[in-house]
Amino acid sequence: MPLLPDAGLPGDALRNRFSILVPSAARAAYQGGDERRAATLLHRARLLQVPGSAEWAILERLEGLLWIAVQREVEGTFALDRADRVLDALKLEYPGLEWLE
Repeated sequence: MPLLPDAGLPGDALRNRFSILVPSAARAAYQGGDERRAATLLHRARLLQVPGSAEWAILERLEGLLWIAVQREVEGTFALDRADRVLDALKLEYPGLEWLE
């Protein structure tokens, strides 16, 4: 079930409310330098979310950032585009890789 956000939720509040979406294994993989594994785990978590929801967009954006980090720019750029359209419509700030730290 989606955690419907308040419109215009600022970055810190967004992170506090939605950081539970990020699987601890994805966070550990990123911190251990395995961006590909982290992206794969985020992808799996995203598949469990309702497409177009805030949860889906957050995970899609983080996954996209990781694909760009491992030089899969095309996949990453398309993921960012899809996610950012949803986040913009919901008036939410864009999460960054600091969510994985």
